[in-house]
Parts: sequence; structure tokens; C-alpha cells
Amino acid sequence: MEWILLIIAGLFETGWAIGLKYSDGLTRFYPMVFTVITLILSMCLLERALRTLPVGTAYAVWTGIGIIGTTVLGIFLFNESMNITRIFFIGLIAVGIGGLKLVSA
Repeated sequence: MEWILLIIAGLFETGWAIGLKYSDGLTRFYPMVFTVITLILSMCLLERALRTLPVGTAYAVWTGIGIIGTTVLGIFLFNESMNITRIFFIGLIAVGIGGLKLVSA
């Protein structure tokens, strides 16, 4: 159950990172509200997962999910570069997340 909470927390981390971009320096009301809500949800779910998971593993997975999600959405929403080298290194992060899950089981 804690891994599911951690994955959802990572998805919410992606949400608040993208929300920051849309909020234009927290000057746009609705994107700012979205950012704050997803930030709170992300932190609360991370805290719940940390009750049973090792902090280093959980934090690495949480940030890794956020990095992957934010990068993918940045490519599609903000026309950020999508080159093979960038995709390769994002793939390494995904492999690292999977590895951490395997050694933590």
C-alpha cells in the first residue's frame, strides 16, 4: 500500500511542478490554487509512505517520478526539447526507480 501512496505522491509532485509553470510566478489565481493543492496532497502522501518505507528510497522514488512526469509533460505542453540523449537519461531514472523498488521489497 505504501508504494501505491508513494507513486500517487510522485504524480501529485508532477502536478505542482507543472502548476508552478502555469501560475506565472504564483500570479494567476487558479493555477496557483491547483499548485498549492497538489503540493499539499503530494507532501501528505509522501509522509504516509515514509511511515514504513526507508526515507532515502522513498525520496528518490518520489523525486524520480516527479522528474519523469514533469519532463514528459514539459515536452508535450511547453514544447521542450525531446532528443535521444535526454530520453536516455530519463530512462535511466526510470530504471533506478525500478531498481530501488526491487531492493526495497
